[in-house]
Amino acid sequence: MKIIKIIVVLALFLIALALGSQNQAVVTFNYLLAQGDFHLSTLLGVVFVSGFSLAWLIFGSLHFKSQLQVRKLNKKLNKLSPETPVAQSKV
Repeated sequence: MKIIKIIVVLALFLIALALGSQNQAVVTFNYLLAQGDFHLSTLLGVVFVSGFSLAWLIFGSLHFKSQLQVRKLNKKLNKLSPETPVAQSKV
């Protein structure tokens, strides 16, 4: 199932790349300090990759933080839980 997902994502990426290569209109992009002329496909690709990277970084750090909290709470739980008593046989 994992291989199928990878193949689908790769196929979608290749389709997007093919469609983007057909769109070579030059646009003027005004950013904070200056402006530049870029191909629309390049500009969309850069914005998409930077947004994806930023989202990956934010949610990755949140996931890492929650995993650290889970480990900390598991250690605390193991520390507070009583030892399982050894069964004593009655003679």
